[in-house]
Amino acid sequence: MSGLLVLDSVSAGYGQVPVLHGVSLSVEAGSITAVVGANGAGKTTLLRTVIGQLRPASGNIRFDGTDLAATKVEDMVRRGIALVPEGRGVITELTVEENLRLGGLWRRDRAAAAALLARMYELFEPLDRRRKAPGHQLSGGERQMLALGRALMAGPRLLLLDEPSLGLAPRITAQILGLLRSLCDDTGLTVLLIEQNVRSALAVADDGVVLNLGSVVAARPAADLAADTDLRHTYLGF
Repeated sequence: MSGLLVLDSVSAGYGQVPVLHGVSLSVEAGSITAVVGANGAGKTTLLRTVIGQLRPASGNIRFDGTDLAATKVEDMVRRGIALVPEGRGVITELTVEENLRLGGLWRRDRAAAAALLARMYELFEPLDRRRKAPGHQLSGGERQMLALGRALMAGPRLLLLDEPSLGLAPRITAQILGLLRSLCDDTGLTVLLIEQNVRSALAVADDGVVLNLGSVVAARPAADLAADTDLRHTYLGF
């Protein structure tokens, strides 16, 4: 199995409670892979295992051909992996600009960091207007933009997104997912997307993976999954 990110027979869980059971999947460079499934399917556990917050009980995870097992969580950003967790993770006491600068804090090249900051304001125009506003004053959509912008400030090759549409209006969801699609097409960014809004996720993704009770039940092009009526009715609820 090839790809920028490859999971090979990964099992993981919490203590003695198994959640993932022999999960294998591949995320191709420059693509969006959507992982979908019902609540409790193991989607968030999958992301936590990729980012190193959980260690696999068995199997292995490779990023650009290198086993991630030996990589510390704090080193993931330097390796080119960024996570936007569920709940957005904005530091509400800091301003928009402070949150964004925090995302690029590890960068030594100040000119490159300044250029990235300017780029974030181009991508997320509402944030440009609210540079000095503290995070607690932002709307839900603005907070999601800020969380995404902060992750992009690290200049990742692989972006992990956990439920970016949670609590957002459909218009804002469409805007954010459309931006992800454009970033992949224009910059070669690779995205592993966990998303409760299955229709929207499969509409922007290249590939889709359906999880059920911690196991992969389907992994195909996203358009094929969306067109499979039996699969949708059985596992995805629409």
